[in-house]
Amino acid sequence: MTREEASEAIGFISDSRIEKYESGKSPVQPEEVLAMSRAYKKPALCNYYCSHECPIGKEYVPEVKDEELAQIVLQTLATMNALERARDRFIEITSDGQISEDEIADFVRIENGIREIGRAADSLSLWMDNTIAAGKIDRDMLEKARRELKEKDAGQGNR
Repeated sequence: MTREEASEAIGFISDSRIEKYESGKSPVQPEEVLAMSRAYKKPALCNYYCSHECPIGKEYVPEVKDEELAQIVLQTLATMNALERARDRFIEITSDGQISEDEIADFVRIENGIREIGRAADSLSLWMDNTIAAGKIDRDMLEKARRELKEKDAGQGNR
């Protein structure tokens, strides 16, 4: 998009303001990043902003890599398999509510695996957002399926 096209698509940011962002003369505000990510159909812009620009996000939000679905699935399954093998050790370590010196290395290894699962979940969410933005999955259909599943799960929980 040209700056003019981007300005028109966003609706409330002028082309001259976009030029200031691009040249580093002016900082971008969170609501502007959100609007740009929607206009450009690039959901990863929000994660990039949070993980690289926002002072809180720099500390707490990991950068999510834009990966292919197959890669996300394989990484997730590999990590889940490793965690399955470590499950009994995890129970041993945490059953007394304390982590001793001889347990810490194994605990950190398991903790890292759990963080990997979290990153994989974030990557899957980004993949889904990108797929929706590209028009390959209908957002309304997806939301309907999510609502129906939530209702079904809630109904099963009441039994």
